[in-house]
Amino acid sequence: MPSPASIAPTHPDSWISSFLAAQAADLGAAKNTQLAYGRDLKDFADWLSRHASSFAAAGRDQVEAYLVFCDAQGLSKATRARRLSAIRQLYRFAHEEGWRDDNPALRIKGPGASQRLPGTLSLPEVERLLDAARRKGRSVPERLRNCALVELLYATGMRVSELVGLPVAAVRGNPKMILVKGKGDKERMVPLSPPARAAVQEWLAERDAQEDAGRKLGKPASKQLFPGPGVDGHLTRQHFYLLIKDIAVQGGVDPSTVTPHTLRHAFATHLLAGGADLMVIQALLGHADVATTEIYTHVLDEDLRRLVLTHHPLATGKPGT
Repeated sequence: MPSPASIAPTHPDSWISSFLAAQAADLGAAKNTQLAYGRDLKDFADWLSRHASSFAAAGRDQVEAYLVFCDAQGLSKATRARRLSAIRQLYRFAHEEGWRDDNPALRIKGPGASQRLPGTLSLPEVERLLDAARRKGRSVPERLRNCALVELLYATGMRVSELVGLPVAAVRGNPKMILVKGKGDKERMVPLSPPARAAVQEWLAERDAQEDAGRKLGKPASKQLFPGPGVDGHLTRQHFYLLIKDIAVQGGVDPSTVTPHTLRHAFATHLLAGGADLMVIQALLGHADVATTEIYTHVLDEDLRRLVLTHHPLATGKPGT
């Protein structure tokens, strides 16, 4: 088999144009998304050239050094996060094409997020993510799958490992609640919102049709709701992590603020904002003890403080009160 370097394009523009073409074909990437990725990758290519390197040769140290350079240039956290996301996606594409046998940007942490507790997403941001998930994918089946993944995660607050590992039996019969197996094989029931149920059933119908076609060709049936080529037979956590970053970019949401875990936070904080009981949320999240819900207690405390400062009769500061 030829080495990755022997089959990779020699000019950085060829890397970028091939990557952007795949983004447009596979994801239906918006023009603005493509332009942003193109600018970011051209800047990285120019920096590599000045340091006698290239897309094919760059390692993790050089990607990190480039991000330090971007910080020194005074670029915002959002811009640096977007550039890292673009570099990650480029190298994921290069790995899939056989141009690289690794992704040097995969395990690099992005710019530090705000220290405000909790790291979560606003409702409009979640709505943009959900809308982008419905549009992301090279085909109708992929778009249905991506929509079901994000709708399920936001509707249930599941951990990403719980989400990707859901058995297909869990959603048979269009249930209003599903059984989730969490840490330590502990089981819990979580309700599904109407949009999540609809998205799951649409994906299930498409998935079952694919399974039926596969069986006619002698392929074994999958027990997973989200089948994948991994050793466990389902979509991997790493794949979904990169997927949600792509969806964030397509939806115009800062990718540095979007991870599977921030959607889990959003599930909890939005329930709190709607008046849900903290202990109920703890049970839905599958938290083993109250200490793990301190971040949500903080949000609750902040909401209560604002409530008191706004409505308490002694909080007006009027003389004589």
